Amino acid sequence: EVQLVESGGGLVQAGGSLRLSCAASGFTSDDYGICWFRQAPGKEREGVSCINSLDGDTYYADSVRGRFPISTDSAKRTVYLQMNSLKPEDTAVYYCAADEKPITLATMRLGAHPDPLDFDSWGQGTQVTVSS
Repeated sequence: EVQLVESGGGLVQAGGSLRLSCAASGFTSDDYGICWFRQAPGKEREGVSCINSLDGDTYYADSVRGRFPISTDSAKRTVYLQMNSLKPEDTAVYYCAADEKPITLATMRLGAHPDPLDFDSWGQGTQVTVSS
């Protein structure tokens, strides 16, 4: 069973930075994908950024591209989301999600927008609040 533990959320002023971490365990192979999603009150959960463990392919939503680089420490099986130049509209609960299914990984490699329904494993979520 895959387990994900997030950390790093908090309160920050607009223009500031935060780094989220997602420590993963329980994968059955070295080929898996991890995505960060976020959900603001009253809004749907949206994909923010993803990374593939094997080839390092990444995905970024247009709203965060250039501000939120994603990276991974494969040895620690930890994925990081460095959030820079934060805006009030980035306020949300951020979740990391992981999946190993071939179809999910193929979809990620195509650069498609991630669908939360494709991911079987989820972290508990961490609140990010950006004040203006």
